[in-house]
Amino acid sequence: MGAKSDQVKGQAKETVGKLTGDEDLESEGKADRRAGDAKEKLGDAKDEVEKVIDKAEDKAEEVVDKAKDALHRK
Repeated sequence: MGAKSDQVKGQAKETVGKLTGDEDLESEGKADRRAGDAKEKLGDAKDEVEKVIDKAEDKAEEVVDKAKDALHRK
């Protein structure tokens, strides 16, 4: 299940739990919502790591290309 759907499902359970006085359902909803938040943050972090890796690969290729050019000029 996706992060957003966990958040929505959790919010719904939490609300129903509050309205009905069902503390277990309310707690379960909070846990689902927090799990969704965590999944979303993890996905964001993964995206940032991938950006850094892509940038590093591009820089490494630049350095290799410059080194090759310098060797060919001699």
